[in-house]
Amino acid sequence: MTDFYFIRHGQTQANAMGLKQGTINSEITQLTPTGEQQAQQLHDHFDIGFADQVVVSPLDRTRRTAAIVNQTAQLPVEVDDRLLEISYGSWDGRQNAELERDHPEVFDPVLHDVLPSYTTLATDGESFGHVVNRVRTFMNEYATRQPNGKIIAVTHGFTVKAAVLAALDPTNVMTLPEPENTSVTKISLIDGRYYVWFYNRRY
Repeated sequence: MTDFYFIRHGQTQANAMGLKQGTINSEITQLTPTGEQQAQQLHDHFDIGFADQVVVSPLDRTRRTAAIVNQTAQLPVEVDDRLLEISYGSWDGRQNAELERDHPEVFDPVLHDVLPSYTTLATDGESFGHVVNRVRTFMNEYATRQPNGKIIAVTHGFTVKAAVLAALDPTNVMTLPEPENTSVTKISLIDGRYYVWFYNRRY
């Protein structure tokens, strides 16, 4: 059994500004002081010393988050391009709110984020399926290399989502384990579409 613990990087200036970061790696995609605090808080409450290694996306925001989270455990760190954020192509660096205003047909009205069909408008935008496949390939390879491994993967928002989508096989109901006693799961049904906000959260 190989266990993967996916961590999203801390807040960046681009996050705070509401920009689509994609694969941009510049001053505006560095961690803010808030992002540094978030990473430190995770370090203080989630001891990763049990794991075998840390694998990170090559972008600065994930490397910095990983360095903070790993400052005590000092696990070996490996960089893997398959953990990169989705590339929004020509939409990288654009204001999300402006894109949604101009192209509401390719945005989810609840999440205010792009639908898979956004690639019809964003030149060179990476498809959702491509991200899911590369994250699945990442997990399969590491599981082969470390069949009893525990991997900390420091990555990006959509990439974490893609990992979950890769894991959730609708043809195999055992993919999703039953929640623990007294845990809480939040699901909303909005205009005929389901949204899972959290699962098996313990208080």
